Amino acid sequence: MSKTLGIGILGCGNISAAYMRLSPLFKGIEVRACADINEAAAKARAEEFGLRAETVDGLLAASDIDIIVNLTVPAVHYDVSRRVLEAGKHVYSEKPFVLSLEEGESLAAIAKEKGLRVGSAPDTFLGGAHQLARHLIDSDAIGKVTSGTCFVQSPGMEMWHPNPDFFFQAGGGPILDLGPYYVSNLVQLLGPVKRVCAMSSAGSEYRTITSEPRNGEKIKVETPTTIHAVMQFRSGAQITYCASWDVWQHGHSNMELYGRSGTLHVPDPNFFGGEVRMTDKGSFVTLSEAWNHPFSKSNDRGHANYRTAGLADMALAILENRPHRCSLEFALHVVDVMTSILASGESGTFIDIKTTCERPEALDPQAAKGLLV
Repeated sequence: MSKTLGIGILGCGNISAAYMRLSPLFKGIEVRACADINEAAAKARAEEFGLRAETVDGLLAASDIDIIVNLTVPAVHYDVSRRVLEAGKHVYSEKPFVLSLEEGESLAAIAKEKGLRVGSAPDTFLGGAHQLARHLIDSDAIGKVTSGTCFVQSPGMEMWHPNPDFFFQAGGGPILDLGPYYVSNLVQLLGPVKRVCAMSSAGSEYRTITSEPRNGEKIKVETPTTIHAVMQFRSGAQITYCASWDVWQHGHSNMELYGRSGTLHVPDPNFFGGEVRMTDKGSFVTLSEAWNHPFSKSNDRGHANYRTAGLADMALAILENRPHRCSLEFALHVVDVMTSILASGESGTFIDIKTTCERPEALDPQAAKGLLV
């Protein structure tokens, strides 16, 4: 097998540019072609990044493509990923990779039958800040984590996204859109979730777009936009998670984890970098500067941005015949947690999580360097 796998991008919307721009940083992958149901969008992206524009069927059949990255809207993630697997190619999907446990189990069965890999974003938990948090928890720096809080709250997406409709439809909302970053990071830090409970609501029946070019249009809200949840982990930790698009301003930290001997302040898991702070009991301590993680370094307008790290890790895992970190089992557990939170918000009952998973292997600085060119 070649030491480089050919990558095809299916879906040429906003996020596709990040994959195309950042993929050259990594070993084992080469983006060669792209496709979209809007062929003009595919041609524009191909011209922008020096790629080959394909039809959707052409990309599925292309002999030089080993992995297809599914960047379509969440409502069709399952159908598109199924078609990719049935075409005999590995698939790496944007989050959430499916919208139900049944869809994920279906993809798992097809992948197993065909000997193919399925991977899924987010990969931000591989960032230097979150891997430092992982290192501190694994080394018992704050003792056993017993509880914590997570907050991701804003006024919404209709203020900046040119076509924000899908954020407010089934498959959208702050849990399925932003939850993957938070739940994935919590699972890689603390292990699998045992059960959840939640309350949910929608702040408005309609949202008014204030971004261009559709300024003034109204969108019907079809999914909860404020969710307050509690997750009980198999480790015993209890984490409160509040996600909302109905909040103009707040003063909460993104993520705080409370251990028996200290507190860990973890930065926004939507990003690779940020400042990790820790206390010894009630007093802040200075963390060692020896943790020189390559995925903490600013490389994109003042931020550390290494999206495609999870894709590159999957490609190298295929070449090296080892498990990949952004695995189907891991992503499916995260989906199970998120959809159970939404179901609990509707029913008002505790819901046991049906799936479990192993924590992804930690990505220390040396392992991260091994992914880079």
